[in-house]
Order: sequence, then structure tokens, then C-alpha cells
Amino acid sequence: MIGSSITFAERLLRWYDVSRRDLPWRVDPSKGQSETPDPYHVMISEAMLQQTQVATVIPYFHRFLERFPTLASLADADEQDVLRLWQGLGYYSRARNLLAAARMTRDQLGGQLPTTVEQLLKLPGVGRYTAGAIASIAFETKAPIVDGNVARVLCRVDKIESDPRDKATLDLLWTRAEQILPGERFGDFNSSLMELGATVCTPRSPQCLICPVREHCEARAAGLQETIPAPKKTKVNPLEQRWTFIVQHGQHFLIEQRPPSGRWAGMWQFVTLPAADGVNPRAALESAVGATLDEAQPKGIVTHALTHRRYEFTVFAAVASDRFPSGPRTWATLGELDRLPLSKPQLKVAAMAHQMVE
Repeated sequence: MIGSSITFAERLLRWYDVSRRDLPWRVDPSKGQSETPDPYHVMISEAMLQQTQVATVIPYFHRFLERFPTLASLADADEQDVLRLWQGLGYYSRARNLLAAARMTRDQLGGQLPTTVEQLLKLPGVGRYTAGAIASIAFETKAPIVDGNVARVLCRVDKIESDPRDKATLDLLWTRAEQILPGERFGDFNSSLMELGATVCTPRSPQCLICPVREHCEARAAGLQETIPAPKKTKVNPLEQRWTFIVQHGQHFLIEQRPPSGRWAGMWQFVTLPAADGVNPRAALESAVGATLDEAQPKGIVTHALTHRRYEFTVFAAVASDRFPSGPRTWATLGELDRLPLSKPQLKVAAMAHQMVE
């Protein structure tokens, strides 16, 4: 058990000071850097790290800051440019919320990010964890955090055998995260909890022998470190099937923009329709675009899995005799398409289109 939170914190912070990873959004005072990181950098990194691994985030973080080096530059950005830089990270609502938060900060808060959890929670897309992370790491505000890594560490240390995704357990974890905060270095302490969960107290095969707080761990004492936390309840995610059409006329392809809300909001795609039993794909396409096309030939299948559902895109190639009026859609070259934000499955479809013109 954690017992003396001072001893627990001292051991954890001592380990963190010598073992933490060198990540671009962190600062190291021993190298002459400032004591606290740029709040804007913390906000960007925390948004990107939601549901995404560190190794994936690092190049995106560098590219994003190169294009939008300040909160003010992000606030002035076009949404399409932001989505294009986010392309491939997934969970694109994070990018739209970042842009909205930057604009709210510019327009209502004098261009300065709030320093308290209560104020940060008013920003679009900022929940309890993100608010606590920004407040503690960027502003040294005394605020707890609980993400997946912290939840796993606390469950093992306190031998909490109930599911950390259940509300009662989650409430308990937030209470414990607040109780064990030391009297100073709030940001480093929260970062050390996350670092421990990411590098030592891992979901499988935790490295208990090198854990700096192993003496406090009740799960290890009971030999339950491999079974705590309780595993996530398995469920079968529904499969949604789509038809996607690469409609080509010369060097131009027919594309469309997705609605401003919902999955992949505001991004671009090749003409995509719901798959329907008993319906001819070519007939469905011609009805949708209001034009006669050559027969749609199958090109392949693109699959994509999200947290709560799976997608299967059956891709067809069709040739148009002319660039017919496209209504809400538009014709674009592949070069033009490459400058627009596309979802991961549509990027795979675009790769097929590139092969068609090579």
C-alpha cells in the first residue's frame, strides 16, 4: 500500500529524475531549460497522446509546431490545414477541439491558457484528465490526473480488483490520485505516475524487479500484478460496410467532403455510399452522381477498426466519359487531393488511385 505518500512520492520522483524519457514536450532544467514547459506544447501533446502511442505522436508533434508554433497561430489557422496535419493520427475531433480551444482562448481569454482545472474544463474538448494534466504540468497547479497508465499503477499499488472502467472504481482512483499528491512538483509527480505505467508497470509482464515503488505494491505482494487491473470486457464491435468509388476522367477524380459533424467530419473522400444487399453498386453510384458511367470494376477491400465499430470499404473503379456537373462533389487531380485531409481508409483508396495513373 502507498502508506506514507511522502515516501512513495520521493521514491517515484527520484526514479523519474534519472529514468524519464526525453520527449519533445518535456523540459529538463539540468540542461538549462526552463523549469516548466510551454503550456501550448503541453496542450498539443496531451491532445495527441489521447488514444495514441508516444512513438506515433512525436513526428506529428514536431510537424504541428513547425506549422503552428504558437497558440495564436493555431487560432488563426484554417480547419482544413489543421486536419491535414492531423491526418493519420485518427480521432479527428481532437484536432477540431484544439482549434476551437485556441480560438476561444484568443477571443475570450486574452490569448492565455487558463491555469486552473475549473477554467480549463470550459475549453472545447478538455475533460477532467486533460485539465489536470495541463494545470499541473504547465502551471504547477495542485491537480490529480487519472489516465490508463495511472489507473493501472494505482489499481496494482492498492490491489483494487474491480474494473477501473466502472464509475465507482474510477471515482475511487481519482480520490486516491488526489490523496497521494505531494506538497510540491505536482506536474513531475503526475508525469512520473504516467511514465511508470508506460515503461515499467505495463499492462502485461510488469517489470516489478526494477519498479521504484515495488515495496508499496499490494498486488505484487499478493502475486496478482498480472491479473490486476481487471481485463476489459470483450464485445463484438458492429461491422459497417461501404462502397467507395474511384471515379476517374483523365487526370481528375470525383471527390466529396464529409458533413461538418460526425465521423471524419469535414474531411475529404472518394464517393462513398452505404453498401446495400440486392443493389447493383454501379446503379447506386449513377443514381448518387446523376450520370452514366462505365461499369464499376472491383479494386479491392479496405478495412478499418475503431474503438466501437469496424468498417469495410469495397472499392470500385469507374470511368466517366466527361467531367459531368458534380453538384456537391468536385473534380480534383491526385496532386490536389494530396493537399486535402483524408481519413486513414481513404488514404488507402487514394493509393489505389495513384496506381491507376502510374
